[in-house]
Amino acid sequence: MVEKRKDYVLFDENSQALVYGFQVNAVQRMLDFDFICKRAKPSVAAIIAPGQGVSHKFFYGTKEIMVPIYSDTVRAVSAHPHADVFINFASFRSAYSTSVEALNIKSIRTIVIIAEGVPERRARELIALAGKLGKHVIGPATVGGIAAGAFRIGNTAGTIENIVSSKLYRPGSVGFVSKSGGLSNELYNMLALATDGAREGIAVGGDAFPGSTLLDHILRFQENPEIKMIVALGEVGGEDEYEIVEALKQKKISKPLVMWVTGTCAKVFPTEVQFGHAGAKGEGGRKSADAKNSALKQAGAIVPNSFNDFNEKIRETFEKLRKEGKVKDLEEPGVPKIPKDYLKAVAEGLVRRPTNFVCTVSDDRGEEVAYNKVPLSKFFKDKKSLGSVIGHLWFKKDLPPFAVEFIEMALMVVADHGPAVSGAHNTIVASRAGKDLVSSLCSGLLTVGPRFGGAIDDAARCFKQACDSGAAPQAFIDSMKAKGLNIPGIGHRVKSATNPDLRVQILKDYAKKNFPKTKYLDYALEVEKQTLKKKNTLILNVDGCVAVTFLDLVSSLDIFTEEELNELVDIGYLNGLFVLGRSIGLIGHYFDQKRLKAGLYRHPTDDILYL
Repeated sequence: MVEKRKDYVLFDENSQALVYGFQVNAVQRMLDFDFICKRAKPSVAAIIAPGQGVSHKFFYGTKEIMVPIYSDTVRAVSAHPHADVFINFASFRSAYSTSVEALNIKSIRTIVIIAEGVPERRARELIALAGKLGKHVIGPATVGGIAAGAFRIGNTAGTIENIVSSKLYRPGSVGFVSKSGGLSNELYNMLALATDGAREGIAVGGDAFPGSTLLDHILRFQENPEIKMIVALGEVGGEDEYEIVEALKQKKISKPLVMWVTGTCAKVFPTEVQFGHAGAKGEGGRKSADAKNSALKQAGAIVPNSFNDFNEKIRETFEKLRKEGKVKDLEEPGVPKIPKDYLKAVAEGLVRRPTNFVCTVSDDRGEEVAYNKVPLSKFFKDKKSLGSVIGHLWFKKDLPPFAVEFIEMALMVVADHGPAVSGAHNTIVASRAGKDLVSSLCSGLLTVGPRFGGAIDDAARCFKQACDSGAAPQAFIDSMKAKGLNIPGIGHRVKSATNPDLRVQILKDYAKKNFPKTKYLDYALEVEKQTLKKKNTLILNVDGCVAVTFLDLVSSLDIFTEEELNELVDIGYLNGLFVLGRSIGLIGHYFDQKRLKAGLYRHPTDDILYL
């Protein structure tokens, strides 16, 4: 059973927070701190961030964990009633409303407001509400705080390296409080060198009206028996430090208090100076740093002569406590090493890892994408067409104009063949069933195969093998017949020698006019002469014509080896041409049905033979 936390302890190793705002880096730093402190459970219970999904992956050491995300605070609290810290990364515009909501939730005990610029009136309202409800507020305009070895708020104490060097992975004997978050990082390091380190550190924030004051935390440290001495850092402007002076006079603070008020340089300026914090105004008289340091010293605080002597006063005070036996030497635990993030390690050249993908056709890492090492803008500058892009992305070649034109002709030739073919039919049926463009297109493309479109590849393989082997056309026909196979690329259901396919004629004419040689086309036409003797419809169809003219094209270019040419056929380049071209037509059929607002298709029963 977890022991109930004392009132003077804001955070311990069981504390968990709800983080308002999708602050991935801050949450990861909290989890990294948890890891080196060997916490039993993560310090972040959940994130509150509307529209950011239901969870997010983080690292706990090398292991990945999931932190849930909720759209609002009520849902997060309901799911994680044990989380009693609310770390608010909301902007100054919404920090007030979100903090008020959290303050009114019973299970929330401490609220940290990171935002700067919260209106002073709103800040005072938050302070009054927190006092009424008995809640703790750190901030606004704070980096947060840290309970050494137990709990870290967001980015407190800087890098993990600074946390390790400051020995914050385990509790020390010093309670530290400051207005400045930036100077806190320096002080944590100073405490590690001059003492056994901090037990708790808080940056109350630099606004004129912080949710909790330096004195509030000093009095908590006074009550905590584990804290043996107190170190505080004030600043010029305001009168908060005089509350500490009065507490010292009234003997409310009995533990050694080493304190310095920054801003003593303000006196060298001829006019009032505004330092970095809203509450740090270089005012003279009672609010000056010199006046405050003097008053603190007179009241019994240990005050150095300058900030340069601060560490010596801290060291002297701690050594005195050690000699008196009030602090004991600590045993240093082993500190797990935080693995370096992959991207950071890569940037530093510390990783050598085999890649999973190899891409040789495009590169999107530069200012513009490059196709086969050619910048996209160059295609437009040189007035290149789609066929040229296909040449670079498919063949990795800068194809000559006649080859580019042929590819574009082939795409136009195969773009569509009416609504009755299987691909168009499926696309239309899917569209009329209410499916989206991609689903309907895929439905049509899935019919591409040996009997529809895919015959182009088979035709190229068969004609190339027969032609290259020197087989006579009739011998080729006979060999296919002996195998019980139809010749791919020969035959048409409607077209014939007396009703020729104009698409075939267009491709034949272009090849004869522009290609240096048409060996495969000529061979296919000789085969056609023999097949026509058997039946008038056994013509060279568009699949066969695309196949043999493509073979003639690539063999005419003299830029492919015989091995590369065979590879083009074997891995489906021709099928790629058909799929790319026919997609244009299938998309057209999809849009056509949507324009017509065609209803769900049902095949007529009188067109079905029921057996």
